[in-house]
Amino acid sequence: METKQQTYPDIFQADCLSRRVLQLIADQWTPLVFYALEEGTMRFGQLLKRIDGISKKMLTQTLRALERNGLVKRVVYPVVPPVVEYSLTPLGQTLIEPLRALQVWAYGHLQEVAHAQTMYDQRDQKPLQEATAAFVQQR
Repeated sequence: METKQQTYPDIFQADCLSRRVLQLIADQWTPLVFYALEEGTMRFGQLLKRIDGISKKMLTQTLRALERNGLVKRVVYPVVPPVVEYSLTPLGQTLIEPLRALQVWAYGHLQEVAHAQTMYDQRDQKPLQEATAAFVQQR
């Protein structure tokens, strides 16, 4: 049996590594951790305070994933109690510009997105409900 070997990244292929990389940076918390660490090295508690709404568990999982993938550096200082600091690696620094572009886009389109949400929520759902009911009755 012949195995088809991928010669270049294709994000639309399920087994492409680029999907895993995209999944890593496209979650809810990763960009916020990056924005915080762009300000400089931080301890866990500082990150927890800076990123409103994130739980300790999610911050821990996010930091571990970023460290595992070479985007965040974790340094443990051998003191009592232990001091742990997080910072962006040189690879992590390369993501600042693309993530900053997302932040600029989000800030620049807040009103448009809010308006679209309002329009969607206010549109008449009655015809859709009636069509669904009619379809169900036909079955």
